[in-house]
Amino acid sequence: MYIKEIELHNFRNYEDIKVSFSKDVNIFLGENAQGKTNLLEGIYLNAVAHSFKTVRDRDMIRFDQDYCRVRAVAHYEGEDHISEIAIGRSGAKAVKVDGVKINRSSELLERLHIIVFSPEDLKIVKDEPGRRRGFVDRELCQIRPGYVSDLNEYKKILKQRNAYLREEYVDEAVLDIWDESLIRAGARLVRERRAFIDKIDVISRDIHGRISGGRENLSLSYETDIDPQKYDKLPDDMSEEDLFRQLLQENREKDRLQGTTRRGPHRDDIRIQADDVDLRKYGSQGQQRTAALSLKLSEIRLIQEETGESPILLLDDVLSELDNERQKYLISSLGDNQMFITTTDLIGSVARQLPSGKIFKIQSGEIDIEI
Repeated sequence: MYIKEIELHNFRNYEDIKVSFSKDVNIFLGENAQGKTNLLEGIYLNAVAHSFKTVRDRDMIRFDQDYCRVRAVAHYEGEDHISEIAIGRSGAKAVKVDGVKINRSSELLERLHIIVFSPEDLKIVKDEPGRRRGFVDRELCQIRPGYVSDLNEYKKILKQRNAYLREEYVDEAVLDIWDESLIRAGARLVRERRAFIDKIDVISRDIHGRISGGRENLSLSYETDIDPQKYDKLPDDMSEEDLFRQLLQENREKDRLQGTTRRGPHRDDIRIQADDVDLRKYGSQGQQRTAALSLKLSEIRLIQEETGESPILLLDDVLSELDNERQKYLISSLGDNQMFITTTDLIGSVARQLPSGKIFKIQSGEIDIEI
């Protein structure tokens, strides 16, 4: 799969552009704040129907304009397909694929697989648990489109339960109803996340061993409240649903006092260790970056294994954040995926490692093909 061309209208700092891409490597050269990342954002938007930079769709609309539109031609399943997304200043969003309106973003996810790698991803190990949960959720949404519905359902119920906890009067029977809905949705998330982390643990361990020259052994494990094996003196056959129900009951009074749900998969984390050292707390910057690189590269291999397709890769100014050794390993690991790379300066040694493709010069929202 690869993206052949994209059109941006009133998108960020682009007024009207149309760009055709190489199916191999596309490099966007330019100084900061010229529109390189905005172009990647437009590509990403047409694959997943939302941004990797903002949660507010209207932020993508060009200043003083009422709407933006992004249109892309992508090749997959043996033929070309056209996707188009229009966003209004009011927040309304329309998505079409081959001229047919679609109502669920998961329908896009079933077609294209895309991975974005930015300098922020190098902080995934040392940052707060929410960033690591986001990593897991984004990947699962791509390889298991049904996970999108499960995740959205859980977030919606959690928000409603929390709002009800803050009411002046809380009816226990009503709270029981919210709890049961939360339990069903939450248990599904836990099972999906556990299976995902078990798989990515194996892949990232192999990649990390190669990057570190076999000097470290990486391991990942799932940390969740909803794990019956984590607690002593629980029945052997206790399910995730039964345990989640018990935890909600035990913490109900504290939840009411604090106005929030204190236990559940929205508190999950990934333990990331190298030779039994918790890298989240005690890893050096080099160790944390190597582990983060291993996690991101494991995304590529897992998508290939799960879908049989090579995902499209967006590398947003990430090369400048890596030393020469990690740069070389990253480039050598990318295989035949279509790549979009933004950078302020293309180092000769890196350029020689890349397959053939196109280089674009970007300045103030204008794009020229350099090579």
